[in-house]
Amino acid sequence: MKTAMQELLEWVRATLPMDLDTPQMIERKIESMLEKDKDVIEDIIDIIDSENSGQSAEQRLDSIKEYLLTFNTKEK
Repeated sequence: MKTAMQELLEWVRATLPMDLDTPQMIERKIESMLEKDKDVIEDIIDIIDSENSGQSAEQRLDSIKEYLLTFNTKEK
């Protein structure tokens, strides 16, 4: 399973002429955002593990889903 950022990076590499400056800048930005996504996912796992150590896998998954819903993805 790939994240949205991984899919976007693949699309940029397959679609844009990578010998130009702008696509290379976009590629670098996406790569840095992949690192940020990884950090956020690791933080979520740490939070869920520390807060829910006695829960079943299903309960932990529900906690992760609930936490992810706190991210605001809509423009104001």
